[in-house]
Amino acid sequence: MPFTGKATYSAGATLPEIAEDVSDVIGIVSPFETPLLDHLGDPQRSVTSTVHEWLEDELIGNTATVDGSFSTSATSVDVMDGVIFRVGDQVKADGASEVMLVTAISGDTLTVVRGYGGTTAEAMVDQQVVRIIGNAALEGDDAPSARFTNRTRRQNYTQIFTAGVEVSGTQLATNQIGLADELDYQKQERLRELIRDLENSVINGVSAVSNPEGSATIRRSMNGIIPQLSTNQVDAVGAALDEDTLNAALRDIWSASSGNVDTIVVNGLQKRRINGFVTATRSFDSGETRFRDLVSVYESDFGVCRVVLSRWVPNDVVLLLDSSRVDVLPLAGRSFHYKPLAANGDKDVGQVIGEYTLELRNENAHGVIRNLSVS
Repeated sequence: MPFTGKATYSAGATLPEIAEDVSDVIGIVSPFETPLLDHLGDPQRSVTSTVHEWLEDELIGNTATVDGSFSTSATSVDVMDGVIFRVGDQVKADGASEVMLVTAISGDTLTVVRGYGGTTAEAMVDQQVVRIIGNAALEGDDAPSARFTNRTRRQNYTQIFTAGVEVSGTQLATNQIGLADELDYQKQERLRELIRDLENSVINGVSAVSNPEGSATIRRSMNGIIPQLSTNQVDAVGAALDEDTLNAALRDIWSASSGNVDTIVVNGLQKRRINGFVTATRSFDSGETRFRDLVSVYESDFGVCRVVLSRWVPNDVVLLLDSSRVDVLPLAGRSFHYKPLAANGDKDVGQVIGEYTLELRNENAHGVIRNLSVS
């Protein structure tokens, strides 16, 4: 080739002698991480029906609330749930030192001995909690009547997650920058999107009100964590998240169940609020070159909790979960996979598909703080 004297900038990017310089790295910035699913881990089992059911049970309760107000001399006390009491129960009202002995039961009315065991009788107010200390049986007495609880059947529905893949024959035959196979690349991209959507559905998804099992015209969808939580709800009424609110919610769960809350799931805004818990007690050495403002594990009297940052949790919500009672389960043989389809032309066609459901056992072992400040 004869000398031309041209510089590389003479004709800009159109100079035919200059080869293209394109990096083999493809940059993806779209969020697709699934921290909650990663924390829960892969399930050890699968479900075998589109309507997945499980059983829950509970022990006979040992607390009730007072129905009305009663003076120190009252020997008949009305409660909201008299069925849990037996003759011979020692009972004590919250906030009081008096112990009472139940001598007779008629519906929700207890006949009691006031100031039992030398304790001092105290007045009771409406809705005050009364707790059973324990039952004292008579020596040689007949066995008491059998008592039992009924197991409860809970359910959720499987949801199909799918995305189409289509690559032309020409695209498959040509060399691609940054990848070896366009079809494999498209499978990976669609799979990332579907797993992202699975985590979002596990947190926020809801089932149809009518015909939730699905039909030819109704799409079957799972109920997520937030819609299923009803017992342990704390309404922050627009206040900012602080340690008192978080501990009160953890205490409520501890009081209501034997659940062991070990996971706090939050969005970025509330994660920063949790990080701020240590601000008042943190000191900084001027000789240090690294400043750390991070709380990854929150330890309280009611559990050691890993703080999981998930962008799919609403900004005004904090989830408190016992991860041992949460499973994301595939329908048998329907974990995420690629299914080739018949092509009607010069192309490869298929779909990435998976079918999953959420098993949230004992919803009263979990909790949620709602309506937190987002400013």
